[in-house]
Amino acid sequence: MAKLPSLPERPVLGDVFRRFPDGVAPLLEYHDVLLRGPSPLSIAQREMLAAYVSALNACHYCLGAHQTIAEVHGMEPGLINLLVNDPAAAGVDAALQPLLAYVRKLTETPSRVLDADATAVYAAGWSEQALFHAISICALFNFMNRLIEGCGVVTDPKVTAEQRARYQALKDDPATYRKFGRQIGILR
Repeated sequence: MAKLPSLPERPVLGDVFRRFPDGVAPLLEYHDVLLRGPSPLSIAQREMLAAYVSALNACHYCLGAHQTIAEVHGMEPGLINLLVNDPAAAGVDAALQPLLAYVRKLTETPSRVLDADATAVYAAGWSEQALFHAISICALFNFMNRLIEGCGVVTDPKVTAEQRARYQALKDDPATYRKFGRQIGILR
């Protein structure tokens, strides 16, 4: 039996949103604002942060979806696994290292985030807005990961392939997440 008996045996996110639609519209709008709106971080970097947080939380559904989206926007395949295992050796721009460290600490030990962690982000050349966007992405995906895992949402290669096709078609669309809501029949 599924964790929530009214959901299919192997639910996907669309099943959860269709069954419990209250609040989905503003949630998807927030995804678009945060992940597609103006930002000092590129779409690939923001999606990479979403996938990174999801990997830290072992949320395979969100990891697969947002790693795929980051790859559609130019991130190297396999980068997230490298980041989780050894961020310094992953080969990403050195300026991203303090941002990744901040997000990791905020995910794993939020009460231990220090002013010095923010200072390192600023010293790497990031603005306050960039740090706020990274914090917001971290918060959103800790929320989403718990929603996904709590509801028993699953993924598999077929789901990941469907996600890749959907996101390739919507690559440059600023309403990517709201269009997902329309595709699953939640939004008009």
